[in-house]
Amino acid sequence: MARSVRWAAAVAAGLLVAGCGGGSSDGAGDKGRTPSAAASSAASVPAVLPAALTSQKLDWRRCAATSDTAAPGDEWRCATLKVPLDWSRPDGRTIGLALIRSKATGGPGKRIGSLLFNFGGPGGSGVSTMPYYAGTAAALRERYDLVSWDPRGVGASEGIRCRSDKDLRSAESVDATPDTPAEETAYFQDAADFGKGCRAAAGELIAHVSTTDTARDMDLMRQVLGDTEMHYFGISYGTELGGVYAHLFPKKVGRLVLDAVVDPAADSVGHAKNQAEGFQRALDDYLRSTGQDPERGSRKIAALLKKLDAEPLPTSSGRKLTQTLAVTGIVLPLYSQDSWPTLTGALRAAEDGDGSELLSLADRYNERDSSGHYGTTGHSQRVISCLDDRQRPTPAQTKRLLPDFERISPVFGDFLGWDTAGWCHDWPVAGQYDTPQVSAPGAAPILLVGNTGDPATPYEGARRMADELGKGVGVELTWKGEGHGAYGSGSDCVDSTVDAYLLAGTVPEDGKVCS
Repeated sequence: MARSVRWAAAVAAGLLVAGCGGGSSDGAGDKGRTPSAAASSAASVPAVLPAALTSQKLDWRRCAATSDTAAPGDEWRCATLKVPLDWSRPDGRTIGLALIRSKATGGPGKRIGSLLFNFGGPGGSGVSTMPYYAGTAAALRERYDLVSWDPRGVGASEGIRCRSDKDLRSAESVDATPDTPAEETAYFQDAADFGKGCRAAAGELIAHVSTTDTARDMDLMRQVLGDTEMHYFGISYGTELGGVYAHLFPKKVGRLVLDAVVDPAADSVGHAKNQAEGFQRALDDYLRSTGQDPERGSRKIAALLKKLDAEPLPTSSGRKLTQTLAVTGIVLPLYSQDSWPTLTGALRAAEDGDGSELLSLADRYNERDSSGHYGTTGHSQRVISCLDDRQRPTPAQTKRLLPDFERISPVFGDFLGWDTAGWCHDWPVAGQYDTPQVSAPGAAPILLVGNTGDPATPYEGARRMADELGKGVGVELTWKGEGHGAYGSGSDCVDSTVDAYLLAGTVPEDGKVCS
């Protein structure tokens, strides 16, 4: 995670990670790799599941504290759901998924059912994030049980740690935009070593954590929770997961909200270009807000990053602010307009020779605490997304793409361009698809919320998701705002429209705009 530039966003107390599905149309194949058991998602899954799965009773108990989070309040209960390790063999070995729930507060006759939340990733923990997000979803809690979970391979659901804290700290010195043969060798060796660590840590699980596996887990969850339809709120990567669910189970779709929508038509290179465009767009908006010309301001930031590439800045902690850590620190405040003043202060300090503030922002993204301990969100994110991604660009192919990335963004282009080759380089398991299947003919209307200033999942993704879902299914709502995600971000228009859809089943006119 410390080396990667596939960026994440802080929402409440958790991380929302932009969706990472897809593969490159000109990427390398997977000859000689382990056949992907993510193909289990495409394999025949019995129409009738074993009663041991569908009839299981969840033992809801008070949630325990973890090493990273305190126990939530008394209104929250936690349980473990058994799901098949391999969905092509549902009567085989099972694994446990950690769930959290707060029951509806509206009283008799008010409850609609369960409302499942996925806050993004892949790799974000729903168990730790749900209690913090409950205030945002307070109106929904009156009529829904608020439910979230740690998907397979995440957090308390057999979460995967691919690398020790010591090794992560050492990896901070790896240049994510290599300029010399030696740096390039180190970059790809680091990527290959990360994959080997994931294989060693996850074992058989590494081939069974795809988005499609998780979508099937969701439908079993729906059945065990006693719901006839799936009511779901997906954010960022959670929108891709919601689309895959709708494709697999169109007749089970109830009320689905997809906020900060991932472009399902983009492969891995297309997704990286989307992010380069989105982050540059958000940076331009930030620069305008401070009275700067976006082109001139971007050149100034790019020059700072180039300087850091040659000579990292000192910080108050004694660590160095590298170019890679600096760009990560710049990215994080772009997820929320409220954080823009923080970015101003951090950039000013860096220009004055102190990298402490940008390093602090990068540490927040990388889940690194003051003792040097890292969280595992980035590990899970990589394991899941590399199982999803089928085709992966080679280093040579990526080098040919770099000029395109640099034209899109002088600040973020190089980082995201190199990432297309480095993220899943020499990965030990083959990927599942080029782009996710989300067509859902016959499904009930699904509300898609797009934000014109979204840096991580650019606004255009909502329209493309609507097109992919099919005519009459995807209903688009636009917010002319800034930041990653729209619901709960300050727009009464967005919040009331989403609430009316989830609470009363009121479907807005397709194309509605909230300014």
